[in-house]
Amino acid sequence: MKISASGMWECARTRLSNGRAELPRGRERDAAPDAGGLAGARPSGLRNTRRGFTLIELLLALALLTLLMTALLTFVFSMGAIWGRGGEKRLFEQHVNAVTRHVESLLRRAAWPRGAVGVAEPFAIREVRPASGPVENLLGFELLEGDRLMEWPGEPLPEVRCHLALVRDRGLVLYWQSLLENDADEKPPRASVVSPLVAQLRYAYQDPNSGTWRTELQLRKNNNGEWLLPDRLVLTFKQDAFEAERELTLPYGGSPPVF
Repeated sequence: MKISASGMWECARTRLSNGRAELPRGRERDAAPDAGGLAGARPSGLRNTRRGFTLIELLLALALLTLLMTALLTFVFSMGAIWGRGGEKRLFEQHVNAVTRHVESLLRRAAWPRGAVGVAEPFAIREVRPASGPVENLLGFELLEGDRLMEWPGEPLPEVRCHLALVRDRGLVLYWQSLLENDADEKPPRASVVSPLVAQLRYAYQDPNSGTWRTELQLRKNNNGEWLLPDRLVLTFKQDAFEAERELTLPYGGSPPVF
């Protein structure tokens, strides 16, 4: 079959307009570009420069990380210990201040004894026989009403006689008993712990002539054998490594307090 030159030209133009010239079937597969092969193809003259970490580099990184974590944990634990010690000290100081304020309140509320005409002060030193232990001479006072430390077996009673004492292994103790109770003079007084942290109770006396102070562990007597009321009470608080001291002035003189 013979094809004219104009027919061959028309056939070639038609194939070019379709986007590409057709190849013979046998060579079409070989000539078709391989997309995957072109994507992964690399010029033969270039080497692969990508590589992973060596074992030595990994060990060095782990060692540095361990040092950083150790330093961080040491800092955190040390700060926690410092904060814990500071918290214990703050709690100790809060307890000391609260007990000091409460004892001062008791002393300020000390009432004049019933029928105590001519008595100079609302305080007195009396013999007290506790439920357990020997008889002691303690500083005492009376309250027209009770106190929140007092746990009554029944209805609270007024006119409560109180005495402050330092009891071993118990701290500062308040002995108390209402004068309106039956057989009040024969029964031992009740006891309430004011603070278990009080390690020492001292009595401070001021010399009226020289003005100097003298602190005693026991109440004093004058040359006539009469008890001398102290001018101040000195409380020493102790807990582990913490220690504090507070002085309380006895409110002398003036007229009986008005409630």
